[in-house]
Amino acid sequence: MFYHLLYPLKNIFFGFNLFKYITFRSAGSALTSFLIVILFGNYFIKKLESLRFTEKIKFKDAPILENLHSQKEGTPTAGGILVIFAVLFSVILWARLDNVFIWLTLFVMVSLGLVGLKDDIVKIRKTQRRGISKSEKLILQGLVGLIIGIYIYFSKNLDTYLDIPFIKHKIVDLGIFYIFFSILVITASSNAVNLTDGLDGLACGSLIFVTLTYAILSYLAGHFVFAKYLFIPFIKGAGELTVFCASLGGALLGFLWFNCFPAQVFLGDTGSLSIGGSLGCVSLFIKKELLLIIAGGIFVIETLSVILQIFSFKIFKKRIFKIAPLHHHFQALGYPEAKITIRFWIVSVILMILALSTLKIR
Repeated sequence: MFYHLLYPLKNIFFGFNLFKYITFRSAGSALTSFLIVILFGNYFIKKLESLRFTEKIKFKDAPILENLHSQKEGTPTAGGILVIFAVLFSVILWARLDNVFIWLTLFVMVSLGLVGLKDDIVKIRKTQRRGISKSEKLILQGLVGLIIGIYIYFSKNLDTYLDIPFIKHKIVDLGIFYIFFSILVITASSNAVNLTDGLDGLACGSLIFVTLTYAILSYLAGHFVFAKYLFIPFIKGAGELTVFCASLGGALLGFLWFNCFPAQVFLGDTGSLSIGGSLGCVSLFIKKELLLIIAGGIFVIETLSVILQIFSFKIFKKRIFKIAPLHHHFQALGYPEAKITIRFWIVSVILMILALSTLKIR
């Protein structure tokens, strides 16, 4: 909005020329979303408490985990509502509103946020920690991914090639199967974050580093000179996604203020599904889908630990981990929650550096 209102007035006041630059607007977007979360955080938490939007700690099949998390009973959840609101408000203020990537990414965030909100509401109303059915959740996530996949397939600005890390040239064209690939990316990224959101600050802190990675990648993909120099696909208009990623990063940083150990509020499925899915959407638009496996390696590892646990138990009737996902395994081994979280953050930083280094290792 600021771009459309103030940049045309640059001849009247030279300072308005700043709104031309993505870097300036991204910084403004990050600061705005951060301040919204910080300023309204306490009020929002009290509102959730008054509405009894609070966590129920019921781990029927994991008594050890139920004992470890018993003190979290009654903590407000669905804090992702505040994150989504902060991102929407700041992006609309600072991004170019004639950019289709911005609107589609916001669509993914809001749509999956509503799916997560429904899941949170169902969990709150029930005595057990079970929300909507897995099939319903996957169908709704798949529909969102389908819309994005169809757009990319028919878009004149995007292609259906995969940009493979460490390789300069496009070699794999998925064609119409890219639609199904889009469904997979958005569904997988959405659920991976959801599985990781099990300790205070774990998902939120790790997401900040992934978001920072994709803010940088979006800027490079939308800059013709940098894209050409780095041998990455140039996507006209993709640079504007830097504003979205910066806004999301600012909102997450503000939310971490309240979500760090001991947490005053949780993201809930509202936050985890929406944030994970929107980052998956960004990766599709800037053709860095496979790099999400590296940048979001923490979420990949957490998801794999669940898959391996289920597979091992069903086939061999044995568990690989004491409890899955992986962070709960370390809890069961006796590691303090804060130590597990910070060490996972450290790994996230290393993965961020590794992901960005692939830009030159080609």
